[in-house]
Parts: sequence; structure tokens; C-alpha cells
Amino acid sequence: MTITRLDVSTRMSSIVIHNNTVYLCGQVAKDKFSDIKTQTATMLDEVDALLAQAGSNREHILSATIYLKDMGDYDAMNQVWDQWLPQGHAPARACVQAAIAEPEYLVEISVIAALVS
Repeated sequence: MTITRLDVSTRMSSIVIHNNTVYLCGQVAKDKFSDIKTQTATMLDEVDALLAQAGSNREHILSATIYLKDMGDYDAMNQVWDQWLPQGHAPARACVQAAIAEPEYLVEISVIAALVS
């Protein structure tokens, strides 16, 4: 059983790969002072970059958990999500309201994906 950890710090790894499955740590926006659409877009850009680094892509996402600071942002976040997600590749997904580590962040995502064969 091999576990590969990438971008390891004291507290977490950005990517963990085990049994052809990629686990990403929670991703947030590049600019925590931007609006929900911008935060969602830059957060998903980071997901794309990490999945590519791990050998996967958004078509191989198995599960996503989205954390919103305010459920009032649900529709705006989904507008960006729906444009980003390839047609026919919707993962299992949960979206919940949560307190995020820094109050300026409006959205965070945790992703599990399969490696590209």
C-alpha cells in the first residue's frame, strides 16, 4: 500500500494519492476580499492546478464538498460551478454552510478524484 503526499507541511498535505484516488486539501480563493463569484472561480482554478499536478482533472472528480459562509451565496456560487464542470461529469456533492478559517473567505471546497488512467 503506497500513499503519496505532495506539498507536505506540518499540518497537512495539499495532495494525497492512495489506490488511484486523489484527495485534495480544502481550497479557498486567491483573493479573500473578492466577491463570491471571483472567489469560486479562483478556488476552482486552484483545484484544476492541483488535480493536474496529481495526474487527474475535473472530469475525474468523484466527490466534492463545498462550504459556504452564507447560503445566500448558493446561487451565485453555482453559476460559476455549473460553467466550470464538464457536462455529464457531475460528482457526488454536498454543499453546507460553515464557518471558514478566515472570516473573509466566502467559499471553500474539498475534492476527491480518480487518477486518469
